[in-house]
Amino acid sequence: MELCLLSLIYNKPLEITADECFLRYYNCWVSDKGSDLPEFSAVGYVDDREFMNYNSESHLARPVTRWMEKNEGPEYWEGQTQGLKGDESAFRRNVRIAVSRFNQTGGIHIVQLMYGCELRDDGTTQGYRQHGYDGREFTYLDTQNGMWIPTMNEAQITTQRWNSPEERSGEIQKNYLENICIEWLKKYIEYGREELERRVRPEVKVWGHNQQDGTTRLQCLVYGFHPRPVDVKWMRNGEDHIPSYEMTPILPHPDGTYQIRVSVDVPTQEANTYFRHVDHSSLEETLAKKYEPDNGTQLVMIICIACGIFAFIAVAVGVGIYCYKKKGKGYKTTGTSDASSDSSNPKA
Repeated sequence: MELCLLSLIYNKPLEITADECFLRYYNCWVSDKGSDLPEFSAVGYVDDREFMNYNSESHLARPVTRWMEKNEGPEYWEGQTQGLKGDESAFRRNVRIAVSRFNQTGGIHIVQLMYGCELRDDGTTQGYRQHGYDGREFTYLDTQNGMWIPTMNEAQITTQRWNSPEERSGEIQKNYLENICIEWLKKYIEYGREELERRVRPEVKVWGHNQQDGTTRLQCLVYGFHPRPVDVKWMRNGEDHIPSYEMTPILPHPDGTYQIRVSVDVPTQEANTYFRHVDHSSLEETLAKKYEPDNGTQLVMIICIACGIFAFIAVAVGVGIYCYKKKGKGYKTTGTSDASSDSSNPKA
């Protein structure tokens, strides 16, 4: 499942900022039934919070949050389920077409889709829709002109068909992203406002490890915060011009909060002059924490925290919750859900 999550190369960076809300769907089809992954999976997010999912093992669209379960009834979820069953059939067909286009005869292959929309505080919006194959971008929608743009030779036939006067797929998707998607985003935000707008202060742990070259690797774990956007810096004497550092992705906790870890190598004799600065919307002022050597008990605590996070991610990956989605040609909208409003996914 990690392949579905991480390997698609997006045309648009998907960094989340504090002044925007987004609705985003990820869909995925895996060609090999013998793999550990469901053949087809779909997951929806509002502001980086998973709110629904579907896969080819359960054949059911289901709510993941209480606020979706509370505000949408059986008709909504039946509409989602029927639409996604149509998508499942379309993905099965399209993965066969893609394998043929690439002249491939075996192995595991993955067809992916990411689409969604953003609503910013200033009222402006943006949409995006991108298809991938085996971890590479296949084609994406130019939302200004409503035209599909191929990003590899094998996508030429597909984009020509989608852009044809008969299909007009780009225009249809552009209308969905600019209008229908935004309206559903507003509705979902209202449903989950209490949870989506909650503010949880970050916890900060700092530790160091002496290395053989006379340097110390300083590490800072920032965890338990919500919402996701956070700014973490190593600083010395009020300056943040640190020559090199490593930063992990922002990772989810089982309780809906997040963590991030940032490391930097510094001269050992200067290690105790470095501070970790954390800026987050839950804080009234920047949180600064100095590196201080300890007897190792703090490191044990940090390892326990990190192990819990990665165990949670491993379980999520294992059960196939996270992946990508694609709409099936010929599926008729029910008008009861956002996913059913995204009505046209033409054949590749």
